[in-house]
Amino acid sequence: MPTLSVQVAAELWFLLPRPRRTGEVTAPAAPTDTLGHVVQSLGVPLTEVGQLRLDGRAVPPQTLVGDVTPGRRDSGPEAVLQVPDRPRPQPTSVWPPRFLLDVHLGSLARRLRLLGVDTGYRTEAADADLVRWAATESRVLLTRDRGLLARTALPEGALVRHDSPEDQLVDVLDRFAPPLAPWTRCGRCNGLLAPASHADVAARLEPGTRRSYQQFARCRGCGAVYWRGAHRRRLEAVVRRAEQVVAARQGGRGR
Repeated sequence: MPTLSVQVAAELWFLLPRPRRTGEVTAPAAPTDTLGHVVQSLGVPLTEVGQLRLDGRAVPPQTLVGDVTPGRRDSGPEAVLQVPDRPRPQPTSVWPPRFLLDVHLGSLARRLRLLGVDTGYRTEAADADLVRWAATESRVLLTRDRGLLARTALPEGALVRHDSPEDQLVDVLDRFAPPLAPWTRCGRCNGLLAPASHADVAARLEPGTRRSYQQFARCRGCGAVYWRGAHRRRLEAVVRRAEQVVAARQGGRGR
């Protein structure tokens, strides 16, 4: 069986099994395996990988091992496969990007919607349903499930690399640098918000809110009412930080 010396970028070492976190792995592979399969067998989803290079030459992940290692040598790996991290900002098939988050990322979904980023999310959805949803609406699926990202029917996806929603948000914004439109989307359903008068929404407000606030917005989809309330300063800080991250990354996008 041929072997490959796989050199994994340092940014992706966290995906490798702990004994292999040295950046270079010798991986056996069948001639009928693709290079992409070899990479994913190490625990690295192809969604996280840039342009593969074999002995310095760019190759697609669909390349068969047998086509690039036609003769097995008795000593040493047959070829060196370089696995870089995905470049940032990452292009998407649809611009601005539309995202879809798996059921474990509700806090991240609410933050993205606060920033006006088109974000699909349901509290219950099977993996197969998420893949179909992403394909039907050309959405980038964000998940922490590497197995979900390996599904061949998934057109675009990305691994969420952090535990806390705050760090997750910064990483997603840095990776994709989507345009932001804060305070324009509903945190509940992702619908667009429209200005609403005090009179239009008064019947849906608590007495204290009716007395204290005059500016409101209402979701065109589910009808939820919004105003800048007690959490205003915390949310404004989230928005300011997000705008700084995207501005810093957009300088390299050239859009």
